[in-house]
Amino acid sequence: MAMNPKDPENAMPPVRQPTDAANRLIREKSPYLLLHASNPVDWFAWGEEAFEKARRENKPIFLSVGYYTCPAIAEILNRHFVSIKLDREERPDVDRTYMTYVQAATGGGGWPMSVFLTPELKPFFGGTYWPPDDAYGRPGFRSILERIAEAWEHNREAVTQAAEQATSLLEQIASANVSGGQLSEGILPAAYRQIRASYDAKHGGFGDAPKFPRPVVLNFLLRYYARTGERAALEMSLHTLRAMAAGGIHDHLGF
Repeated sequence: MAMNPKDPENAMPPVRQPTDAANRLIREKSPYLLLHASNPVDWFAWGEEAFEKARRENKPIFLSVGYYTCPAIAEILNRHFVSIKLDREERPDVDRTYMTYVQAATGGGGWPMSVFLTPELKPFFGGTYWPPDDAYGRPGFRSILERIAEAWEHNREAVTQAAEQATSLLEQIASANVSGGQLSEGILPAAYRQIRASYDAKHGGFGDAPKFPRPVVLNFLLRYYARTGERAALEMSLHTLRAMAAGGIHDHLGF
């Protein structure tokens, strides 16, 4: 029996589009990204749409993890940059790459993290928290944005050189941390044992408070269960998810 596309029960949900009161993050599923959907910044999610715009308009990329902005700074971002908001729980690989850069470039890391990239995704400047305005002899975020925009416009060669040097450094770090060849059979059980050792059997989750949802860990445990039949891997995942559903991270009114 064919489905009637006009039947409300069979209709596909409409794609949410940006409006005057929402940017394109309104299309995303990540709760963190949706928090920024009403932001004055013209945010993009990490993906080809943002990269293509940066290449087409020849603008640097502002990559943000955990940053909130005000309208005055949003105006500078919208004029001079292509701004990407990243959910580090969705893309831990991207967060890890650029956090490595920030740590190497500044000697420290943490969130919020802000990194400036070329349209080819090569980092050339980054840091953690900056106050909105200059204070105590330190530049504020507004000044930093204006200086980066000016350097991009009038001193592109130096920016490109810095990006190439940073990319070379990241490649060296990556090659030092990754051995060649195939993964050994012992790696998956070792990863499982490490996760199990950090499991909170009473409250669910992993490690000590404050805890953050880590989909990659739950995905690993579920796949490990499917691969090995290890029941404890499944139970850790289900207990963690049930604890999340019963706790404050779940909207009991709006679902």
